[in-house]
Amino acid sequence: MSENFTIRPAQPSDVSTLFALIKALAEYEKLSHQVTGNEEALAEHLFGKQPCAEAIVAQWGNECVGFALFFPNYSTFLTKPGIYLEDLFVLPHYRRQGIGKALLTYLAQLAIKRDLGRFEWSVLDWNSPAIQFYQKIGADVLPDWRICRVSGETLFKLAQGC
Repeated sequence: MSENFTIRPAQPSDVSTLFALIKALAEYEKLSHQVTGNEEALAEHLFGKQPCAEAIVAQWGNECVGFALFFPNYSTFLTKPGIYLEDLFVLPHYRRQGIGKALLTYLAQLAIKRDLGRFEWSVLDWNSPAIQFYQKIGADVLPDWRICRVSGETLFKLAQGC
């Protein structure tokens, strides 16, 4: 790992910075209009009574310049839990410094330490630099799988059996 940055678990004091990084990620993905959450909810979900996600941060000096947010998933075929990486982001100025790979390496080590069956994530099909990076580190980009999602009003309709 570079002497210029460190990877560490996020702390409650990082929530404002994490939320700012989440908004920067949304802007990069041209999805800012989909950010409807807030810092309070993020703090509760990461550090509240029943945390449902974890985060790690990349710190360059005193500045958090990247993050990864993840949560448990489960493989019925392996009959083992795993890690699902929801988001990984490094500020543009700090890219190509090994930070993205260090975040992924940290999570891979965490998966091994926790005896998990796999570590997976999704990537937008237009994000060629990310796809190339993931393939370079040995990840399989699964072409036959598509994410299915229900949210908002559609989620409520499904819950009502419609």
